[in-house]
Amino acid sequence: MRLFTGALAVCLLFQHPIRANFTAADDSCGIDKGRLGIVVAGTGIVYGVSLFALSQAWYDHRGTSFHFFNDNSEWNQVDKAGHFYSAYQLSRVGKELFMWTNMPEKKSAIWGTVMAQTFMVTIDIFDGFSEEYGFSWGDISANLLGSGLFLSQELLFKEQKIKVKYSFHFTEYAALRPEILGSTSAEQILKDYNGHTYWLSFDLYSIFNKNPVIPKWLNLAVGYGAEGMVYGHEYENNANGYNSYRQFYLALDPDLSHIRTKSRLLKAAIFFVDMIRIPAPALEYNSEQGFMYHWFYF
Repeated sequence: MRLFTGALAVCLLFQHPIRANFTAADDSCGIDKGRLGIVVAGTGIVYGVSLFALSQAWYDHRGTSFHFFNDNSEWNQVDKAGHFYSAYQLSRVGKELFMWTNMPEKKSAIWGTVMAQTFMVTIDIFDGFSEEYGFSWGDISANLLGSGLFLSQELLFKEQKIKVKYSFHFTEYAALRPEILGSTSAEQILKDYNGHTYWLSFDLYSIFNKNPVIPKWLNLAVGYGAEGMVYGHEYENNANGYNSYRQFYLALDPDLSHIRTKSRLLKAAIFFVDMIRIPAPALEYNSEQGFMYHWFYF
């Protein structure tokens, strides 16, 4: 998945002060049209610049007619997890942007989701005109699921009881195909799926009705990743002497979102950190080594 969307989320995030304690009283103030104009103009500029930068970083500029492409069997579906994550996070950022305009919380969540899906589907249309890729219904489905997880929780609970997070570590596989998996650190973070791990982080304090026995700051996370992927398809891996395998994780996840502060800078920092899983111990299972314990995993 084009984790460049994560960079877009960060850019959008710092356009405005994050509001961690939006209340119903704010709804009565009416939408601030000046701020709404800033949001529309600012996101439009970031949207255009981001798509241009993405076209330079990812695509090889070999255009073709629009076509479809079934890539559901590639990369052990880690790329689909990336779409899921990016759609979730962009929806989350979009909601905060619209809340800054004093838009009611429910409408902010809906329009934030619309904004996220607009960006994500544009990427998929880019793929549709790329000779190497194509328009993928699998990508679209993952996008909808990511935004759907965010929006459904906002509408049902007005909070995120299950959060989607990301972590990355550098691997030796990128050096084997740097043109595909990245030749620089920045490219590898974007392209080397072997180093990607995606997490569902369960806010146990919230799930169990704010039980005081459960620490607010401690979530339980389950993660998914894969390694050994030098080629997208497993038959290509096998033909070249590689064997990929899936990885499943169980870990405690420190959650800083319960911290309340009046500092805009700290609120923004907490909001950003909440996009990733903070490095911590984790239990891994994979078909190659079985169970493994990591004292420090990211």
